[in-house]
Amino acid sequence: MKGKTLVISGATRGIGKAIAERFAKEGVNIAFTYNSNEEVANNLAKEWSEKFGIKAKAYKLNILEPETYRDLFKLIDEDFERVDFFISNAIISGRAVVGGFGPFMRLKPKGLCNIYTATVSAFVVGAQEAAKRMEKVGGGSIISLSSTGNLVYTTNYAGHGANKAAVETMVKYAACELGKMGIRVNAVSGGPIDTDALKAFPNYEEVKSEVEKRSPLNRMGVPKDLAGIAYFLCTEEASWITGQTFIVDGGTTFGCKE
Repeated sequence: MKGKTLVISGATRGIGKAIAERFAKEGVNIAFTYNSNEEVANNLAKEWSEKFGIKAKAYKLNILEPETYRDLFKLIDEDFERVDFFISNAIISGRAVVGGFGPFMRLKPKGLCNIYTATVSAFVVGAQEAAKRMEKVGGGSIISLSSTGNLVYTTNYAGHGANKAAVETMVKYAACELGKMGIRVNAVSGGPIDTDALKAFPNYEEVKSEVEKRSPLNRMGVPKDLAGIAYFLCTEEASWITGQTFIVDGGTTFGCKE
């Protein structure tokens, strides 16, 4: 894995940060995006470079404008010799999801479209650009982050859950068509993970309580719980795994706790 390059969106905190650090620990160079806080992003790039002896650089990206991925990858081409892995992780929150996060009867087209853009369209354009680079180096691995909100009813999550189901289907189609290029495509579906993004949900405490009640492990997931499977799916040990969704949910989807 040393000397290879990961491109990951939204890696300044939470799940994205944990994944980037896991790859950096193994000697993988990191090209990552941020939305607004340039100082935090640049500090992380410096920290990872010094701590792990790799090259890391941050790039600004508005996930609601996925077509700008094309310009982003041109910048990455100037800074990195190759692209081996792409992980679509960035999400939107706040005003951008108004009309998309809420009860079914309050859903609005604009909010739903914004979630689709950030979840599905961004994955498609980012994966397309990454695949062009991966083909030049003999293949690679692409991952989309998903969530179990498309499998288990979660209050106010209809907009997100529907789009997570959509991106998992897109992953399967991408896997079928990119395999001939030596590129594997999978999804990692996390149960509710304790992140700043989840804490921003108005029903955070309710979600946390329900997760702890449903999981036989008696806790919510944390970002590093998803970092390991993401790393594994990019290694040679996973060389015959493609078109799959891996559920990492602490047993909550089945609800196996009495």
